[in-house]
Amino acid sequence: METLLEQPAVKALQDLVNRSEWAGQVWLVGGCVRDALLNRKLSGDFDLVLEGDSIALAQWLGENGAKHLATYPRFGTAMVRLSHAQFEFVSARRESYVPSSRKPQVESGTLLDDARRRDFTCNALMVNLKDGRLMDLVGTGLEDLRDRMLRTPLDPRQTFFDDPLRMLRAIRFRHQLSFEYAPGLTDSIKDEAHRLQSISAERIRDEFSKMVCYPEALREMCAFGLMPYIMPEVLDMHGVEQGKWHHLDVWDHTLLVIANAASNDLILNLSCLLHDVGKPSTRTIDEKGDTRFFSHEVVGAEMSRMILRRLRYDNETIDAVSLLVKNHMRLSSAPKLSAPAARRLIRDLDDQLERLILLVDADARALKPGVKTINAPAIYAQIQEVSAQTPAATIKSPISGQEVMAILGLPPGPTIGEAMRFLTEQVIEGHLPPDDLEAARQMLTEWKS
Repeated sequence: METLLEQPAVKALQDLVNRSEWAGQVWLVGGCVRDALLNRKLSGDFDLVLEGDSIALAQWLGENGAKHLATYPRFGTAMVRLSHAQFEFVSARRESYVPSSRKPQVESGTLLDDARRRDFTCNALMVNLKDGRLMDLVGTGLEDLRDRMLRTPLDPRQTFFDDPLRMLRAIRFRHQLSFEYAPGLTDSIKDEAHRLQSISAERIRDEFSKMVCYPEALREMCAFGLMPYIMPEVLDMHGVEQGKWHHLDVWDHTLLVIANAASNDLILNLSCLLHDVGKPSTRTIDEKGDTRFFSHEVVGAEMSRMILRRLRYDNETIDAVSLLVKNHMRLSSAPKLSAPAARRLIRDLDDQLERLILLVDADARALKPGVKTINAPAIYAQIQEVSAQTPAATIKSPISGQEVMAILGLPPGPTIGEAMRFLTEQVIEGHLPPDDLEAARQMLTEWKS
């Protein structure tokens, strides 16, 4: 536990608490203890529990060097910030539930009560902030940690009933920490999967976002019956055959694309997951017997926007993912880009262009073995070269709409828009330097005549 207690922020908190009436009564608990024992990198967030008034402690800390962030009296929790780390304090409590509500009845309890209400035994281990004593009140936490076993302190059905989001956390920890499920745990997830519909979209989104980079976690969400309450649209991908260029159905191909991307970038991973979401509804067989998915990228972009909006993702993420899905076919058959094609990509994708290349490359490498893939580094180098000559901000008409109206002698209307598009196209094609105003005026005069 030396690693945990020697963290600068923890050490600063320890020094403060040891000067208070709570010295010796505060315990580090949860992920920080688990990760320290697993020799994992610690985050800047720490959970602590005490048999006492956590809100009073947080207020005292706020008066003695920490920043008091928030208090939640109903749950007996409070948060403070110290030395660039966030600490959440909770009063030891027991919780009880009635079937008609997921909101618990909370009452003061012992440290054992608090350990039993936690999600997994490996997250119920406690370390005393003052002297570093390690305590395993549920009795199996250390053993389960050594065995890398995910076990709930109570019967798993009870634990998952109390907070259904724990079913998603079980899958995340399984793949994030390389743990195994304890006997009976997955059956309990399947039995309680329907309870996930009682969880807010925001909580599901936050947990799902941490797992979208793990293909097998996504597979288990489907197998355990959770995906219908998260993203039911992806279930339609299962079993959809894709034709001669593919050796996998749409779903297994999608999981391979995510694996190929091997990224922690949420926008890229969501784009990988949703890039072919429009295929099931657009699948046709032509007169030659070939499988086609006409405009699946357009349909998929709209579906992506709807799905991510439902899960309460922010507008920036929604816009980026839908843009990438809509454009993921643009490089699929281009071993070498022309300069005009590169300028169109720069104009249309702008700061999402690098992600598009990564998406297209991951997609191409998930095709049937032997099918030609793109040379992503070469394409990116070519785009960078073109971008240095013609930055995205300059890929437009060199002259303003007002000047176009003056030259043409026309009021605002469709013709003005058509003229602006003509000049922009001349820049894209390389016929008009983006800063050559005189050439633009001359071209527009000739276009007018």
